[in-house]
Amino acid sequence: MAMALHDTERKMHMWEAILWGAIAGSASLIGAAVLMLVPVKKRIIGFIMALGTGALIGSTSYELLEEAYEISGGLQEEAIGFLGGAVIFTILDIVISRSGGKNRKSSRLHETHNKEEKGSGLAIFAGTVMDAIPESAMIGLSLASGGGASTALIVSIFISNFPEGLSSTSGMQSSGYSRKRIIIMWIAVMVISALSALIGAALLQDTSASTRAILNSFAGGAIIAMVASTMAPEAYEEGGPAVGIVTAVGMFIAFSLAHV
Repeated sequence: MAMALHDTERKMHMWEAILWGAIAGSASLIGAAVLMLVPVKKRIIGFIMALGTGALIGSTSYELLEEAYEISGGLQEEAIGFLGGAVIFTILDIVISRSGGKNRKSSRLHETHNKEEKGSGLAIFAGTVMDAIPESAMIGLSLASGGGASTALIVSIFISNFPEGLSSTSGMQSSGYSRKRIIIMWIAVMVISALSALIGAALLQDTSASTRAILNSFAGGAIIAMVASTMAPEAYEEGGPAVGIVTAVGMFIAFSLAHV
């Protein structure tokens, strides 16, 4: 009886991870659809991206790292996971950026050289997927840790994905991408986000406290590296100095949701 209940609970966590991962990933698709219907000023895109930047920093700090510390009771696992996630993401980001994906969150892809534009489509998609994987995995990790889905994580990821759909779609339209191609790309990102959340939940099922702490921290390190290298610079470039206060607001929102 106890085994059956345990299996049922695990299946519920898996389906819940898929659901919330898809919802968080759908923000990019919604952002793309909004831009196709209503013109959005670059400054507004920058402000929304700054809000997402602060929210992701806050949710990483108050959810993943704090939980990892409580699980492990020390900093060794956190250091291994957090720094490892940051290093691996940075390496992959360098590879993808050199392949033409460095402007994946930018609304000014049309300002790049023609040679880069021709080969940038796949790199932009790969970079977007790379950004989405650790974000969505965070949702699965929070579910597998025993509680329900973290509101702070889901809201933070949704807020950060929405302006990505706006900015990248604006740039791709300027570079000649068809609406159909753009929509298909964002649907694929939503599906991958759902699968990433599922994998995140599956990885932590029946694992040791030390492993859970490392995986939590690993996702956090990748998120912070992504925010620092892609979201924060683009938010400032689009929104100007005012994004500082918007980022602070985003971080406070994540803090508030984490303590509700």
